[in-house]
Amino acid sequence: MSETISKKLCESEHLILSDKASFADKSLGRKRPEEECSVRTAYQRDRDRIIHSRSFRRLKHKTQVFLSPEGDHYRTRLTHTLEVSQIARTISKALRLNEDLTEAIALGHDLGHTPFGHAGERALDKLVTGGFHHYLQSVRVVDKIEKGGKGLNLTYEVRDGIACHTVGKPADTIEGRIVKLSDKIAYLNHDIDDAVRAGVIDEEAIPVEIRKVLGFSKSERINTLVMSAINNFKDDIILDEEIAIAFKQLNEFMFENVYTNPVCKSEEIKVYDMLGRLFSYLVENDEILPHDYDMIKESEGVEVAVKDYVAGMTDRYAVSIFERLFVPKSWYF
Repeated sequence: MSETISKKLCESEHLILSDKASFADKSLGRKRPEEECSVRTAYQRDRDRIIHSRSFRRLKHKTQVFLSPEGDHYRTRLTHTLEVSQIARTISKALRLNEDLTEAIALGHDLGHTPFGHAGERALDKLVTGGFHHYLQSVRVVDKIEKGGKGLNLTYEVRDGIACHTVGKPADTIEGRIVKLSDKIAYLNHDIDDAVRAGVIDEEAIPVEIRKVLGFSKSERINTLVMSAINNFKDDIILDEEIAIAFKQLNEFMFENVYTNPVCKSEEIKVYDMLGRLFSYLVENDEILPHDYDMIKESEGVEVAVKDYVAGMTDRYAVSIFERLFVPKSWYF
């Protein structure tokens, strides 16, 4: 009986889901062909592979916006990922799209993010030949870094959704486009929540014109945006014009008052200095890199291996390595 479970699940997708959904048995496949699971569909396997990966576990110790905040309730890169997944799955399920594919993309979209949030990303972008973009690094993580260089061998649709979740061309699947919108819905609203908690802004500081359209609380704003995406769906994921304008204005408000706020960014100069010194030292002393990166060194060069290593660090691990390499240790006679 177990041999037919995944086939039955695929058959049920065709009965239940919209004709605009991405069906698991119609996937463009994996880079390396492999035998299908007898219990799970291709997209369910991708989701599980991401959840069980080392890079996913490390997200719990990576900064979202506030660097090393004092308090237990600030978001990390992991909690952000879970919030994106929840919003994206809600939209996908309401539209009868493939929730498994949506969840896999959402859970994997930030696997390549650096320590210290976007400050770390900007630091690496200046250090790495050709620049650095976390969404491309996320694809690299699942393709080449996980499982000792073998990668997770995910389906094309999941990899495409991860690569297209922020800028550039839209994802080929509607599920991937849902994740892109959900990412923005999640981070703007939870960043407001964290900024209010930190005393950086007050909820009342958000212009009333925006709040009248989107809502006067986090849950109201998320609900407004989610329902707009659901109610306006025909062939793509779009928002009502009035809501889309207010959403853009909220984004601009956050950049002006939070993302570039001196209080939030006061520690960022230290991130640039620390990651810069770490990167340069490791390039010159590549023998201390973990053996996991030997194959990358041989095939793509030392700089690429160092970039992969540093990008994969958690905040606290980066600090620990920096202290070990650059901070003198006490000793006694």
